[in-house]
Amino acid sequence: MSSTMNSTYSIDWNALKERLLNREWKMLIGGRLVDSKSGTTYETYSPSTGEFLADIPFAQKEDVELAVEAAKQAFESWKMVPPLERAKILKVLIEEFKKLADEYAVLDAIDGGNPVSAMVSDVELAAAMMEYTVGLVTELKGETIPSSGSNWHLTKREPYGVIGRIIPYNHPIMFAASKIIAPLIAGNTVVLKAPDQCPLSSLLFAELCQEFLPEGVVNIITGDGRTTGDELVRNKDIKRIALIGSVETGKTVLKSSAEVGIKHLSLELGGKNAMIVFPDADLSKAVEGAVRGMNFMWCQGQSCGSTSRLFLHEDIYDEFVSKLINRIKELKIGLPIEPETEMGCLVSQAQYDKVMRYIQLGQEEGAELIHGGGKPEGDKFKDGFFVEPTVFTHVTEEMSIFTDEIFGPVLSIVRWKEKEDVIRQANRLPYGLTASIWTNHFPTAIETVDRIEAGFVWVNGSSRHFIGVPYQGYKNSGIGSEEGLEEILSYTQVKTINFMVE
Repeated sequence: MSSTMNSTYSIDWNALKERLLNREWKMLIGGRLVDSKSGTTYETYSPSTGEFLADIPFAQKEDVELAVEAAKQAFESWKMVPPLERAKILKVLIEEFKKLADEYAVLDAIDGGNPVSAMVSDVELAAAMMEYTVGLVTELKGETIPSSGSNWHLTKREPYGVIGRIIPYNHPIMFAASKIIAPLIAGNTVVLKAPDQCPLSSLLFAELCQEFLPEGVVNIITGDGRTTGDELVRNKDIKRIALIGSVETGKTVLKSSAEVGIKHLSLELGGKNAMIVFPDADLSKAVEGAVRGMNFMWCQGQSCGSTSRLFLHEDIYDEFVSKLINRIKELKIGLPIEPETEMGCLVSQAQYDKVMRYIQLGQEEGAELIHGGGKPEGDKFKDGFFVEPTVFTHVTEEMSIFTDEIFGPVLSIVRWKEKEDVIRQANRLPYGLTASIWTNHFPTAIETVDRIEAGFVWVNGSSRHFIGVPYQGYKNSGIGSEEGLEEILSYTQVKTINFMVE
């Protein structure tokens, strides 16, 4: 067991790592910890050292069907549990979840490459999100509509049934834990597909769900997207699917789900997000905002919300770039298990190769590489997928590093002069997830917010999410909303009842 939340990091992280890895890992289906029926497994390795970590069950079609059937059977009793009683059960789960903060953090560090200190914060954020969601249980209510005299017209909210939930690799335990609560509090049951690149923390969480939730209410399976994920999306007994992933994955899910029926989907997808700095901005704060907005720390730029296009007004361009590079040089790159590490490694060989390909493309297409571009120096980095924080200047809107979501620590800087032009450039891509605007002139902020095509906008800030504040994308960056009351309500369907008196 871990010590407590808000860890002081006096714990021996390596000893905890060894204890956690000396075991078998099972999926959770119907209240039992199981292997795949066929015995099929795949291997997971540490992206920071290359060491073998574990054999993981690889769920095939039969396993997905068993998980969905278990969830379907559990739904019949779970939906009848009074809402406040459901909340009481989930509160126990949340309290037990907090006690394992260090264990989850270590697993996400060694299995996913994110710094262990950041992953403790992820557990804290997940717990806060879970508590917020449970607290809104009595908001799952309908309306009375006085539209036709003495007749009564009422609506009520009912659960869908089995929810298919697919999460990504950049915040494994935060998503695994927090993203099951909204469906459950609404009376649904869940089949969660863990990220195949780093499944260990999800499987540890599965053991907690087995102990503290009724059988079949939550089922957690492992495998890849092409087999396991696709079977989940196509299952006829799942009417509601929620995905956090790339735009391409979102398109695949839309297509696959439509081939078997009409399903309610929410998709939180990728972004190529703009940070616009006006000449009156506080430069010191904006520089820090650019570093944090890029998510160099915590997840090495592997975030759909990263502000990876930095638009600097020509009057502040040179000073800002100089300050930015000096700040980036202060970042502590290290092994994810080291508590002082601020920036770890990418999640996989495939992601490393993709990022390095874009760095090469940036240079070939004429951008100027002014920082990073390769592995950091040192023997401890040689076997891992480490990439230095990378910064390009002289970036134009035709370049691949301007148009494409790289999902890595690559920042593209664009010089601008006219407001009309910078807004046009910010909006020209098919993405619209986040944006960050830096100015101390209130009318400029309001006008820019109104004209930017993005679903989640910061003014004089970046990166942060806030409990209860909805998070959603425009254009190809998504359908539906996460993190607020809208997410909770999205796991219900409305039934209208008309009591006819006349």
